[in-house]
This record gives sequence, C-alpha cells and structure tokens, in this order.
Amino acid sequence: MDISTIIFLIVIGVLAIWAVAIYNQLVALKNRYKNAFAQIEVQLKRRYDLIPNLVETAKGYMKHEAETLQAVTEARDAAASVLAQAARDPGNADAIKNLVSQEGVLQGAMSRFNIAVEAYPDLKANQNMMQLTEELTSTENKIAFARQAFNDQVMNYNTYRQSFPQIVLAGALGHGADAELLEFADSEAIQAAPSVSF
Repeated sequence: MDISTIIFLIVIGVLAIWAVAIYNQLVALKNRYKNAFAQIEVQLKRRYDLIPNLVETAKGYMKHEAETLQAVTEARDAAASVLAQAARDPGNADAIKNLVSQEGVLQGAMSRFNIAVEAYPDLKANQNMMQLTEELTSTENKIAFARQAFNDQVMNYNTYRQSFPQIVLAGALGHGADAELLEFADSEAIQAAPSVSF
C-alpha cells in the first residue's frame, strides 16, 4: 500500500467518524426535546383530568349554563386527542400546530367557564371547587415551565441542525426538518395562572 492510499483511508476514516459524531449529537438533541415534550404531555393530561371534576362540581350550581359546560367538555376531549397525536411525534410541525390550535379552543372554553362561575357565589365558595381551581392553577404553572423547557430543547436542536457543517449531513441522516416550537396563540394567558378568585 502506498502513502496516498493510506492518506485516503485516513481521510475517509476521519470523515466517517465526523459524520457519526454529528448523527449522534442530532439524536441526543432530538431525544432531549422529545423528553421535554413528554413533560408537557404529563401536565396537559393532568389538566385534562382536572377539567371533568371542575365541570361535575359546577353542574349542580350552574344548571342554566349547560352549553358552557358542554363546550368545556368537548374542547377538553378534542385537546386530549390532539395531544396524543403530538406526543407520537413532537417534531412534527403539523401536530404541534394542531395542539396549539386546540389548546386555544380549550383556553377559550375555560375562559367562558370562569366567567360563568363568577355569577355563582355559592359555587365559588365550594371547598371542592376551590381545591380543584388551586390544582388547576398549579398545573398551569407547571405547563408553562415544561413548555419553556421544551422550547429551549427545540431551539438547541434546531440551532445545531442548522449550523455548518451539520446542515450538510442532517437531511441525509434523517434530520431534514426543524422541530416546531410550542407557542400558544395567547401564550400570556396560558403562561399565567388562570385568574379565578373564589
């Protein structure tokens, strides 16, 4: 074997090691944002589990608000379904956009619910309702923190993937598209705890 062949093999070996290192880093960053999304999923499921309890507690008091209660229930069910789709592939931009959209619908329904609750002082004073509202407020705060952690991980992944020389190989290594940030349409309303006073 002559020296040019040895140099060629060394260059090929270095390039292969470089490509493997890029691939491994892309996988690690992708797994981090998937894990961060799993934390959001946990908190959103907790919120979705609390909502039926709120509705059940309110039913006895809000007999004339059946439409509002139904809207909350339907929005919650739709959001849970969309969350399951997004959880299967948190890097899918369409799945994240659908989740954002459905969370907006749910937030709107919850806002109407909160306004309706204000008209029922006995309901506002109900111990079960106060406890559920406190748990929901705590969960909303956890969602905001989890969403920020997810967005940080997505940003790290996207930045690494878009940087040179990674961008040259990313598509060929199965990392062709950016991950989508989770930004709710009314992010201040989601980040801030719901302002329901009892």
